[in-house]
Amino acid sequence: MSSSGFRAVRLAVAALALLFSPLHSIAQATPAAPASASSTAQATADATQAQQPAYSLPPQKLAEAVAYSRQRTVLFFASTAWGILSLALLLWLRIPARLQTWAIAASRRRWVQGFVFTPLLLLALGLLSLPFDLYGQHLQLLYHQSVQHWAGWWWDWTKSQLLSFALTSLLVLLLFWIIRRSPQRWWFWFWLATLPIMLLSIFAAPLVIDPLFNKFEPLQKTDPALVAQLEKVAHHGGIHIPPDRMFLMRASAKVTGINAYVTGFGASKRVVVWDTAVQRATPGEISFIFGHEMGHYVLGHIFHGLLFAACLMCFGLWLGHRTVHWLLRRFGARWKISALEDWAALAVLMLVLSIFNFLSEPIYNSFSRMQEHAADVYGQEVIHGIVANPQQTAQQAFQLLGESYLEDPAPDPFVEFWTFNHPSVTSRATFAASYNPWVPGKHPKYFRK
Repeated sequence: MSSSGFRAVRLAVAALALLFSPLHSIAQATPAAPASASSTAQATADATQAQQPAYSLPPQKLAEAVAYSRQRTVLFFASTAWGILSLALLLWLRIPARLQTWAIAASRRRWVQGFVFTPLLLLALGLLSLPFDLYGQHLQLLYHQSVQHWAGWWWDWTKSQLLSFALTSLLVLLLFWIIRRSPQRWWFWFWLATLPIMLLSIFAAPLVIDPLFNKFEPLQKTDPALVAQLEKVAHHGGIHIPPDRMFLMRASAKVTGINAYVTGFGASKRVVVWDTAVQRATPGEISFIFGHEMGHYVLGHIFHGLLFAACLMCFGLWLGHRTVHWLLRRFGARWKISALEDWAALAVLMLVLSIFNFLSEPIYNSFSRMQEHAADVYGQEVIHGIVANPQQTAQQAFQLLGESYLEDPAPDPFVEFWTFNHPSVTSRATFAASYNPWVPGKHPKYFRK
């Protein structure tokens, strides 16, 4: 579900959402070779397996995956370009200036004006981007990624818009309050103000936002054996997540994909397992996914991700400050925007930061892929001694991931570089199948032998 909210102001929060997006995991286990096989037969089987790719699809599935991948790529770049062009079009038609006139006519109080102007601007952008949202849902239905009826999709879209209106309006009020008091340093003070907001958003998401869109129930109630398995993995990793913080999400009401993840921090930290994962994955595979997510916490990825996103946002706001002033000097009269303090200047700032967000995406995604690989390594090491064959378990998890999400085994290198916040499924499966630091002469990266 996409949202047309204040993407620019929430650059760092959006980046965090990409970074800590759960490992799209889980796999269906296949029987291991019997222990009684002769050495010759075992060697032949190993050689045959070594010739097979770690992740592959049958011909019909492969054709669907390639077609789906291409259409998603076109949709991504087209919708991004249209989002930027929409802002430019609104400015050229002087729509933000008209919305500002309506807001000022509604009340002399600035906070009332902000709550009038911001939702109207976001509504205009949301309606302009709606065709791309509709086509995205159409693609998911066409390729059996979604089972959600259109009525449910529309309700989720509406809730997303309303939530965006409320939260973004508050951010905009804060932004313009700071601009009026510090016209030259507003970008720095607003950046400082967003840092605790970023933390609060991560803390509140599993408590307030997620339940608006999905149903959760205690995992202990539905699968106590899985809870016991995940507790073993957590204990091995040196962290404690009590059973009352492990939840089952009824994802099957909307999607066909499989997932499990850790979200929140402090008192809101919890484990979430999709019911589709429980139905299709083995406890060992879910343990690997859980171990991957544990790695983000244990390896300090939350702090590092916040720091990296905050640095990007600081530079983006500084660049926005410099560029918006230049644009207003050159085009302000044409757009009927006289100064940065005008409500309509928000559209100019969003335009500049939307372009920056798009151009900086490869930078952030490269950083994210490094952290995801480190979490893969940690996840495979933390289940050693708990799962019989960590290499096979992890490789099969990625195989099931690719099958359930129709991942192209050979994605275009440019698309992977620009848009992938995780390594490709093929590279992850290949690494998982061969990574065994417990053999003589090798050493695990995060655990002692």
